[in-house]
Amino acid sequence: MIHATTILAVRHNGRVVMASDGQVTLGDAVVKHGARKIRRLYNDRVLAGFAGSAADSFALFSRFEAKLDQYRGNLERSAVELAKDWRTDRALRRLEAMLVVADAKVTFLLSGTGDLIEPDDGMVGIGSGGTYAVSAARALARHTSFDARRIAEIAMGIAAEICIYTNDRLTIEEIAADVPTAAGPASNLESR
Repeated sequence: MIHATTILAVRHNGRVVMASDGQVTLGDAVVKHGARKIRRLYNDRVLAGFAGSAADSFALFSRFEAKLDQYRGNLERSAVELAKDWRTDRALRRLEAMLVVADAKVTFLLSGTGDLIEPDDGMVGIGSGGTYAVSAARALARHTSFDARRIAEIAMGIAAEICIYTNDRLTIEEIAADVPTAAGPASNLESR
């Protein structure tokens, strides 16, 4: 399990939100409270969040960003290719990090074991507080009328109350999701 962070992705009611805490720990001490663990990539159309060693995570961001450029923003193809490289490349295999990436259509979790997972409900969490945050987000999505951003805020707050490696200084990024309807994607309906 990767410690020292919580990343949560929530896809709900036409929005995609990625949230992270800001805590960085070194051993048993907190050394930073406001770290940014989420980035916007490919002209702000892709969100990416990391858990794990900072140096390893920055190496993964660079590799993933290069894949996005190579495949012209195709998130699925970029994620598949990074997962393949991560599993087969000797240097990459030693990286201790995980990534969550999302665009308007899809969300993926990538790990160094070659995992490329698309969550069934569009919600995924990584890091030491990830399971707490996802559990809270799923309950909120099912039993409240909150939007994706509010769900992420509350769920991350709950994770911060439980996980000692997670604080409540949040970074939240948001993009619109493609929501297919009988008439086609939501973006087509808005332009009529």
